[in-house]
Amino acid sequence: MSDNTIFVLVVAIGTILFSITLHEAMHAYVGYWLGDDTAKLDGRLSLNPFRHIDPFLTILLPIILALSGAPIFGAAKPVRFNPNKVRYGEFGAALVGVAGPLTNFVLALIGALTIRLMMPSGVSLDVLIVFVQVNIGFFVFNMIPFPPLDGSRLLYAFAPEWLQKFMLQIEQLGFLGIAMFMFLLFPLISSFIGNIMNSVLRLLLT
Repeated sequence: MSDNTIFVLVVAIGTILFSITLHEAMHAYVGYWLGDDTAKLDGRLSLNPFRHIDPFLTILLPIILALSGAPIFGAAKPVRFNPNKVRYGEFGAALVGVAGPLTNFVLALIGALTIRLMMPSGVSLDVLIVFVQVNIGFFVFNMIPFPPLDGSRLLYAFAPEWLQKFMLQIEQLGFLGIAMFMFLLFPLISSFIGNIMNSVLRLLLT
């Protein structure tokens, strides 16, 4: 393993822990702000990364992708919330859902603006590029409208009732639903998702 690969991994892991903590905390805080105390009772109103990380989705998956040269993305333990408690019904639930990915987009935007305005070089530039790439990955991946990914909450708000029921059945599968998505569906769309990530990266940096 080259020194450059080790450097990228260290920076990526640090970025992941920081970014995913803010991602999940924003889910929790927005849900609490909209009237649901589920996240608070679960101890998720916290900036402690160990309350949010998932060993596979948060750590191992991004490392595997980084080593393979693929776009870096991942997820954390979902923040539980009760859609029946939040204000504004499905639209309130959609706000809870998109709060996390939008946090990552804002972080990516801040990183990109730092690059464009300060024009760093060397190690500083490498760190910022990894920071932007990771947060774009989290943003795009989590906005996929497949339960229980965050984008599904936005789709719930506009989907017809029959589709909502179908999505709920998938969501109730829990980890099995995620496994089905990762091993059956995602390989079919991974190239498309990678193109979206690269397009967002170019948009922010050029």
